[in-house]
Amino acid sequence: MAKELSIFVDESGDRGGKARYYLLTLVFHDQADSIAEAVTGYEAKLARADLPNIPFHSEPLMNGHKDYEFLDIEQRKVMLAYFSSFVRKLPISYITFVYRRSQFEDPARLMERMGRDISSAMIEHLGFFQSFDDVKVYYDNGQDIVKQALDRSVGKVLSKGVVRRRKTSMTDYRLEQVADYLCTIELALVKYEAKENGETYNKFFGGVGSFKRNWLKQARSKQI
Repeated sequence: MAKELSIFVDESGDRGGKARYYLLTLVFHDQADSIAEAVTGYEAKLARADLPNIPFHSEPLMNGHKDYEFLDIEQRKVMLAYFSSFVRKLPISYITFVYRRSQFEDPARLMERMGRDISSAMIEHLGFFQSFDDVKVYYDNGQDIVKQALDRSVGKVLSKGVVRRRKTSMTDYRLEQVADYLCTIELALVKYEAKENGETYNKFFGGVGSFKRNWLKQARSKQI
């Protein structure tokens, strides 16, 4: 039976280039390892707490926007904690790349750097990636520089015609939502260390010590 690896992609950084940092997260999942039980358990916890079973999206959750606008902050804190617990139980690994916008004179330079970094990471773990017969990248093509970086790196390193890019959305795949969560945790680390965390991070994660001992430690246990 063919072994299949799925790569779910999320980024943090606006299209207008105004964000100070740009993060790219790749989540890796061996399709032979079912996540059905973990998903069922997570959704059951939401139901018991009378919380909505909606696609996880960290930015509106933390700011009380969109689907989360009718929930108070304590409910949103519980939802974040539940999702964190869900991630901890998943058979996944991930990698995040962090960039400072000021170091790149234009998006093309950033795209080239991302492509090189993805290629280097895949070459470093080449045995892992080559152990799969099929590798599929799931990305909603939200930002063209990410799409191009993925094309130039994943396709180049795994040059066996095994890569098929697929569009996805937050409503379709829990693992895409996991990529969003992990991207948020890594961005929070950058903000804490730069003393740019602000009240929102403090309300959800606590101070830098609490964040590192709990949220970051749990996430980093999944790093490839």
